[in-house]
Amino acid sequence: MIYAIDFGTSNSLLGAVIGGKLMPPAPLDPTAKDPSILRSVLFFPDGEAPTFGAQAVSEFVKHDMEGRFLRSIKKFLPSRAFSGTQIGRQNVPLEQIIGTFLGEMKKRADRHYGVNVESVLLGRPARYSANDEEDQLAQDRMEAAAQIAGFRSIAFCPEPIAAAHGYSSTLKEEKTMLVGDFGGGTSDFTVIRIGARPFHPDDVLSIGGVSVAGDALDGSLMRRRISLHFGADVQYMAPFGSNVLTMPKFLMEKICSPADISLLRERDTMEFFRNVRAWSLGEGDRRKMDQLFSLIGEQFGFELFEEIERVKRALSGAPSEKFSFQYPDIDIQEVITRVQFDEYAGEPMRRILASLDETLAGAGVSPSEIDLVCSTGGTAKVPAIQEGLEARFGADKVRQHNHFHSIVTGLTRIAGGV
Repeated sequence: MIYAIDFGTSNSLLGAVIGGKLMPPAPLDPTAKDPSILRSVLFFPDGEAPTFGAQAVSEFVKHDMEGRFLRSIKKFLPSRAFSGTQIGRQNVPLEQIIGTFLGEMKKRADRHYGVNVESVLLGRPARYSANDEEDQLAQDRMEAAAQIAGFRSIAFCPEPIAAAHGYSSTLKEEKTMLVGDFGGGTSDFTVIRIGARPFHPDDVLSIGGVSVAGDALDGSLMRRRISLHFGADVQYMAPFGSNVLTMPKFLMEKICSPADISLLRERDTMEFFRNVRAWSLGEGDRRKMDQLFSLIGEQFGFELFEEIERVKRALSGAPSEKFSFQYPDIDIQEVITRVQFDEYAGEPMRRILASLDETLAGAGVSPSEIDLVCSTGGTAKVPAIQEGLEARFGADKVRQHNHFHSIVTGLTRIAGGV
């Protein structure tokens, strides 16, 4: 018996091999629109047990945003600077947080299948980081988290290879394929020869990736447009000073990350923001700082990035969309056009497509030698991604695979030796 787990920045899924039989993904979240998808979020109410997925979101709202709400925690795996975070009165290691989440996935799957499974095949990005030591640190942390979750036998498989393996069952002849997995935290690529035959490691011609994906695209909209409503361009002058200063960029960068925004509640940071408000040069700047205090103090970051994500999805099929965010002491109404979003997201998009080109070069093949392009992951729906693929390979070669299930399907097939 073995589980196959796709632990994602935004969503997580679990497949299983029980008695040699491949099982469909477990219904980890019965309250979700797709019960097989458990959102990768945790909520720790003060003095209470944590909740997960859709329940974590509803409990967070029910507790008036009091407690610790965590999302996009996969992002921190390769970061030596991030060892853990404050939950209640304790500093909890990152491995423990992720282990708690994986342990909940295991518990729900064990209950569903009526077994106790202690072996797992974990998906992992092609690269957690471009730095080899950081990449290994991330995998070591995931292995420690899996042990905390109750697994004894732990193996890893690159996610784009899993996606390609899941696709192979649909092929009747050998193809040279590019698999692009565009998720929330990473964009991963594999060039692979694959067909209706057993997989062999030599079939992988190259593998690559970059830690830039959906969250970075959301962050670009926040950085270039929405953050201006929260003080990104506020000007102030310190007492007895003569220089006009602007809000430090490193603090505003934290606002532009779904994972980092909650870290701004630290006492020293909030004290600095209060000083900026007092020293700001105009009533408009003070209004922006008040919105910032409400955003951070009331922990509206989750709702803010949900609205940004909604706008991004809407722009996949419409020329413009209205961004609307109204909460106590916050009122933002902006119309965002597709052209504007493409401009804001230009730099992360260039990095994503540059990684694709590097992976192709590593395989020693040209775009014309690629027979088939399989794109998967929620961010694959962004038009600029599709346009980048079609410009390189031609629209006739590009296939959008099952966006959320392709990796867990491939992992399950690999775990089952199929």
